[in-house]
Amino acid sequence: MGYLGFAVKDVPAWDAFMTKKLGLMPAGKAGDGALYRMDQRAWRIAVHPGELDDLAYIGLEVDNAAALERMADKLREAGVPFTRGDEALLQQRKVMGMLCLQDPFELPIEIYYGPFEVYPDPFLASAPVSGFVTGDQGLGHFVRCVPDAAKALAFYMDVLGFQLSDVVDIQLGPQLSAEGHFLHCNGRHHTIAIGELPLPKRIHHFMLQVNTLDDVGHAYDRFDAEGLISMQFGRHINDHMISFYGRTPAAPIDVEFGYGARTVDASWTVTRHGHISMWGHKPLLLPEQG
Repeated sequence: MGYLGFAVKDVPAWDAFMTKKLGLMPAGKAGDGALYRMDQRAWRIAVHPGELDDLAYIGLEVDNAAALERMADKLREAGVPFTRGDEALLQQRKVMGMLCLQDPFELPIEIYYGPFEVYPDPFLASAPVSGFVTGDQGLGHFVRCVPDAAKALAFYMDVLGFQLSDVVDIQLGPQLSAEGHFLHCNGRHHTIAIGELPLPKRIHHFMLQVNTLDDVGHAYDRFDAEGLISMQFGRHINDHMISFYGRTPAAPIDVEFGYGARTVDASWTVTRHGHISMWGHKPLLLPEQG
């Protein structure tokens, strides 16, 4: 996953959130979107004004033009409609080529190659963060809320080529549970998780991984100072991430801020878990408290 774009009602609140809470670096504008950096890439997250107040699109990166054409062939074979990004969109996204499509539940997806990098301009965090884990793992992960997990899994796995890492039984309440299917496409344990979660947004949360546990602790204090902790510190049972969850300005969407996740490789075997965490992750804010 190369980038995320949000359409939000309160752009100033999101700007403060991106910089003062998460520590991302402002990176100018492209079209109506404010861009933010996490590393050597020209941008990783864009914030656009809009009434959606939700995730507006995701960018999935492939290696080169040939890989993009192979993906175009797979989409045709699967009967998934797509268009090519025009020159204006390529300039806005700062990429060399793009296919534009939607997942089965209308989340826009941009499959691209050739992102712009800005090594001469070092990443400078806007809050105490030593750096983010990106590189060949991409920017992080998100949890997709869908009404039909089987349909979503068929698309993301059979068409786009994601692979299953594991399945977690997620307890949403005394009488309500859901299966979370965690999918990888590189060394990151999961880039996308799929769940039939009864939430009004396209995603439950997105995750950023930092270089040190102290980075997580400092961020926890920043969120806690304004009562924005939605889940306390904990360690997830599947990727072993130590993290907390904080509320974004587009409640009930959360951000997970974490450290220390394990990675997957060719020896990985699929497993199932009955809990989301080894310890911690006690909920503090319910969706309706957003």
